[in-house]
Amino acid sequence: MVVGKGYEEGFLPENTVRELMTQALSELDLGNKRVLVIIPDHTRTAPIPLFFRLFREFLGEKVAALDYLVALGTHQPMSEEALNRLVGITAAERAGKYAQVRIFNHEWDKPGCFRTIGVITADETTEITGGLMRQEIPVALNGKIFDYDQLIICGPTFPHEVVGFSGGNKYFFPGIGGPEVINLTHWLGAVITSMEIIGTKHTPVRQVIDRAASFIDVPKLCFSLVVKDIPDGLAGLFIGTPEEAYERAADLSAKLHIIYVDKPFKRVLSVMPEMYDDLWTAAKGMYKLEPAIADGGEVIIYAPHITEISYTHDRIIDQIGYHVRDYFLKQWERFKDYPWGVLAHSTHLRGIGTFENGVEEPRIQVTLATGVPEERCRRVNLGYLDPATVGMSEWEGREDDGTLVVPKAGEMLYLLRS
Repeated sequence: MVVGKGYEEGFLPENTVRELMTQALSELDLGNKRVLVIIPDHTRTAPIPLFFRLFREFLGEKVAALDYLVALGTHQPMSEEALNRLVGITAAERAGKYAQVRIFNHEWDKPGCFRTIGVITADETTEITGGLMRQEIPVALNGKIFDYDQLIICGPTFPHEVVGFSGGNKYFFPGIGGPEVINLTHWLGAVITSMEIIGTKHTPVRQVIDRAASFIDVPKLCFSLVVKDIPDGLAGLFIGTPEEAYERAADLSAKLHIIYVDKPFKRVLSVMPEMYDDLWTAAKGMYKLEPAIADGGEVIIYAPHITEISYTHDRIIDQIGYHVRDYFLKQWERFKDYPWGVLAHSTHLRGIGTFENGVEEPRIQVTLATGVPEERCRRVNLGYLDPATVGMSEWEGREDDGTLVVPKAGEMLYLLRS
């Protein structure tokens, strides 16, 4: 059973959050147990400091351990200073009041971090993907979870380009999952295309993730958050199994995080907030707008603070560049040995298009107005615009002529009403 409340208008006050937590946690016997809370990194808007404080208040004196694991996926690790900001404490508080609380980065780049817990068979993969893929998938994830008696996922749900909506078991895969599940699910999403998947509640990718999570035999509880407008704007909280909590959170996210428009835009300026610190994460400024862009239109990712394409995958991206899906599918022998998750990122940012007789035709143009130099943008097959030439007064208020400015791009999904 899911414990929760959500509002299309308004926010949950802290006393309501406390009531929901009391109800959900009272059903668990956590006395002297070891608890691990899995949380997102800084690239997700969520009131993590509120829950960090409340988990300490509700569980700190009861449990044998209360630790945190940041579900990085394949993002770069967070510094100690950044981890403190993430959970809303000072260095002095970390050393004093919260000295017993450990906060770990998921060490995705260290093979010894993982434990294999099962295998999704080739027959299962074929059935789930409708025949798009047929292969065994070893299911591995951070072995640290097996040092604990109870896992708690605590993170937000938004429309997502790979899985449909984020949240639920996605905090295990790719959050703390091994490369096999990450690469297959991301490439599966790319083959289906982001345009088809994003904002869809039930997808083949979600099925693979849920199946992978079924191998985890540590008790799981999920705090699915739905936020809007501001970091502390908690519009919904649903507590239950990862699957049940996700269902409720995705329903509310669909109402709060999707903007329907009557006609497509010709040009969009996606203004990326500083929580996205490379193009790998800021690419959401493309994913969330692509469905609402006219054929032949353009998305400009405006982020003068970004100077790097990817802090963790830049070498591979420099080799393969950004291309439409069919560029890779029709040259599969050439690209099949690259990490599929990176291939997927490439196609998601470039958008849908065609590749016929050696000629690539993306549906829309993607341009970077960032700190990434022009030469590098051209080398990876993206457009370039000097961010210093972008004057907001020239962009704003022009929706009627097909121009849109999105002031905090990356989380709201734009779809055509038809």
